[in-house]
Amino acid sequence: MKKNQITFVLFLGLMVSQLTSCKKKTPTPAVVETGTVTINLNHKWGTANGSDFKLDTTLVQPDTGDSLNFTTLEYYVSNFKLKKSDGTWWVHPDSYFLVDLSNPGSLSLNLTNVPLGTYTDVNFTMGVDSLHNVSGAQGGALSTTNLMFWSWNSGYIMLKVEGISNNSQTGSFAFHLGGFSGADNIVTDKQISFSGSSLSVSSNHTSKVFLQVNPDWLWHSAPSVSVLNSIHVPGSDAKTMALGFFANNSITFDHIVE
Repeated sequence: MKKNQITFVLFLGLMVSQLTSCKKKTPTPAVVETGTVTINLNHKWGTANGSDFKLDTTLVQPDTGDSLNFTTLEYYVSNFKLKKSDGTWWVHPDSYFLVDLSNPGSLSLNLTNVPLGTYTDVNFTMGVDSLHNVSGAQGGALSTTNLMFWSWNSGYIMLKVEGISNNSQTGSFAFHLGGFSGADNIVTDKQISFSGSSLSVSSNHTSKVFLQVNPDWLWHSAPSVSVLNSIHVPGSDAKTMALGFFANNSITFDHIVE
């Protein structure tokens, strides 16, 4: 091989070596360890230490004295956030759940991919935010096949209560409560502290928060079913009844299992 050819080959080799060394190595993505938090809803009736709430069981409402036998109780909870011990918040993305007392599996709400750490509070929305009320056909808990939707104008039925009662003039009651805008808005944010306890989230582990839910708060400000036994549209009556359950102390912290 001639000298100039050898020089050219060496030059090409040097260039290839330099180009290869200039290539950036793709960094290996860091593995983010996470855990799971389950929000467990235990439904009670009456006082904080009242009896278990069950469908198809006659219960006496403590404020109105009505005898109520529930055949249906469904409601939406959404937009979960957990407050860290340093005061910052972790937001669970796209979290919409339909709680249905006829489906025991719906009473445990799984929050996945929660960053490791210690948490002191949970925040969530009772109902469905206005954006998702007007976002067209959706899936999962927000699917119209769940029969919890009126129309794009009226939005979601955020709380559905049905049953029978001897106190009702018709022998039954049916409250389909919704409203997401203006004076009829029933969507409510709730923040619940773990009352001095702390929730520790560890890798590949499920920690459990237990909340107590009291549906009797529906009649905190609403009249007896002998006076009002049916609501099927947004409005002042729907708001009064819904906020009795959504906005008051109907949901409280119970305990944590780690």
